[in-house]
Amino acid sequence: MAAAARARVAHLLRQLQRAACQCPTHSHTYSQAPGISPSGKTTDYAFEMAVSNIRYGAGVTKEVGMDLQNMGAKNVCLMTDKNLSQLPPVKAVMDSLVKNGINFQLYDNVRVEPTDTSFMDAIEFAKKGTFDAYVAVGGGSTMDTCKAANLYASSPQSEFLDYVNAPIGKGKPVSVPLKPLIAVPTTSGTGSETTGVAIFDYEHLKVKTGIASRAIKPTLGLVDPLHTLHMPGQVVANSGFDVLCHALESYTALPYHMRAPALPTHLSTAYQGSNPISDIWSIQALRIVAKYLKRAVRNPDDLEARSNMHLASAFAGIGFGNAGVHLCHGMSYPISGLVKTYKAKDYSVDHPLVPHGLSVVLTSPAVFTFTGKMFPERHLETAEILGADTRTTKIQDAGLVLADTLRKFLFDLNVDNGLAALGYSKADIPALVKGTLPQERVTKLAPCPQSEEDLSALFEASMELY
Repeated sequence: MAAAARARVAHLLRQLQRAACQCPTHSHTYSQAPGISPSGKTTDYAFEMAVSNIRYGAGVTKEVGMDLQNMGAKNVCLMTDKNLSQLPPVKAVMDSLVKNGINFQLYDNVRVEPTDTSFMDAIEFAKKGTFDAYVAVGGGSTMDTCKAANLYASSPQSEFLDYVNAPIGKGKPVSVPLKPLIAVPTTSGTGSETTGVAIFDYEHLKVKTGIASRAIKPTLGLVDPLHTLHMPGQVVANSGFDVLCHALESYTALPYHMRAPALPTHLSTAYQGSNPISDIWSIQALRIVAKYLKRAVRNPDDLEARSNMHLASAFAGIGFGNAGVHLCHGMSYPISGLVKTYKAKDYSVDHPLVPHGLSVVLTSPAVFTFTGKMFPERHLETAEILGADTRTTKIQDAGLVLADTLRKFLFDLNVDNGLAALGYSKADIPALVKGTLPQERVTKLAPCPQSEEDLSALFEASMELY
């Protein structure tokens, strides 16, 4: 590691030493008035697993028309983006719909990295179409846009901010019934086919936020590894980084029984903290990433590697969809939202773009240095899965070892050298911190609390990685 990088890590560690990290049980509050569980505890006492039905297999897309027929669908909305609308995955869906006599309308105006404006355009299309089912073909942008369209078309009297996460929106619970939604993922990253989460850029504040409710998760995810063969290398890499961070963050998140206040389980957020069920999916996803991501990036014809990454995306989606993510994701939203001129390689877009997975992974070395003192055994376990030799590692160095392992992983894949390579500088740190502060839905799931000074140090340490 270069001297400059060592200096930044030393600066971060000095910041950590000055920050009094209290026990998470007492340092995290979610409400002015904590609730009481049936056992009398003020923290959560239960967790719930909720996930879409998932069907996995090469060529499974051709079954979508049959599924819609079985659902009794008569008027279907097919959503995708302009680029994908010309590619084999969408053609496979259309062929299946026609073969099974399903009437459908195509909406191909999904924006890669959607905004509130692009969401509302899709919502208007859905409202006018009076659809009785939806099919989303694409990456997270398409699946999230389709979830929002289904939600607001099913609740036409609602204002847009009604369901958006607080504090940006009102965060109201979803009580209306939604139409069936079948998700056909074409990237191996978001796991959106499994989750009740829809993320977008809120243009007014230049920050990412979203809608989180189990009610909006797809009815069925058709995970077809043949679609992964159409992804360029950098798209595979950045999608894979999202899987990597989903797995790491959900496994190191604040445990569910340390969250407060206690809520009846049916009212509790889908982001409930790490728990024994989510742990299983997160760790298995991480093992697949360690084994197959580099192969999937380097060889577009490696069907075994790309198929396994497609499965890892769904596994990690189940993990974080029932546990939650924390600081890498919370900090990523302003990194994407405040983009200036950076345009990622291999992405066919007409606007500046920091792909989601890239915005997430660039802060991961700093973040896991910061969180390593809480649950260090988990940090060491994940470092070992990613290739680190931890036999002689001191437990207090767990975060540093995971951070160094991640740097090597990213360097091997020629990842941009930190936020500076995306056009950011120290002068941007106050704005990046300001954009992170509203992301309490995820940042409060970090295993230890963070001050504004901590966030500033984390962004500074992420300006250069190598």
